[in-house]
Amino acid sequence: MNATRTEVRLANQTAVKFGYPDTVIEELDHWLVLLRPAQVTLGSLVLVAKSEATAYSGLPDKAFAEQALAVRHIETALARFCSYERLNYLMLMMVDPHVHFHVIPRYCGSREWDGASFDDRGWPGPPELKSAVELKQVQVKKLCNALQRHF
Repeated sequence: MNATRTEVRLANQTAVKFGYPDTVIEELDHWLVLLRPAQVTLGSLVLVAKSEATAYSGLPDKAFAEQALAVRHIETALARFCSYERLNYLMLMMVDPHVHFHVIPRYCGSREWDGASFDDRGWPGPPELKSAVELKQVQVKKLCNALQRHF
């Protein structure tokens, strides 16, 4: 996706923090599916509401309906891409205020991609967010492209 400067200004600060527009995997009317530049496990994403809402209840009704479609797309694509065993949706919103979910594929062991190994260090407990692999910009672009093929 080639976003214009206007589109970037329209994104909320949470989306921008997670690399919008460079990390867009899929864009719907009310939601953005973004690659999480810090990969907790291979295929970690962020599902960000386009709204300026800082409370989940503040989203428009149409956003709730469309979230079902976004979740279906995410689960189908990640199953193909990394064969996860479980999927965690974490709504943390402590640092980044706009409505968003961290989407963490979970698996026993590790997954390989592009010559790198991605371990699920928290398995079978909660994900270890602080052990995330920080991707370089070239890796972000390459992983975005790889994931987009599954959406």
